[in-house]
Amino acid sequence: QVQLVESGGGLVQAGGSLRLSCAASGRTFSNYAMGWFRQAPGKEREFVAAISRNGGDTYYTDSVKGRFTISRDNAKNTVYLQMDKLKPEDTAVYYCAARRFVGIAAHQYDYWGRGTQVTVSS
Repeated sequence: QVQLVESGGGLVQAGGSLRLSCAASGRTFSNYAMGWFRQAPGKEREFVAAISRNGGDTYYTDSVKGRFTISRDNAKNTVYLQMDKLKPEDTAVYYCAARRFVGIAAHQYDYWGRGTQVTVSS
């Protein structure tokens, strides 16, 4: 089992920044690719970003490219999502997830955190 705990969400004005963190425990963190997903009210959970086990490969959904950056620190068992130039449409609950190999589909991921709320005001 892998336990994931997100933090860093909050309320921010449009154009502002937030950095989300996801702390992992339970298994060897470096054995897992990590992903960030988000779910807005009334919408399905959608892919945001993913990173390979060693951090060498990253993937983003088009709407966040150039604004969000995913990174990881395997020594700290933590994955991050730096979010800049935030927009009201980024408002959602953000979840981190883990699986053995990097992917962009939610159903591929085996372990999930409980999420952290991000609200961007206009």
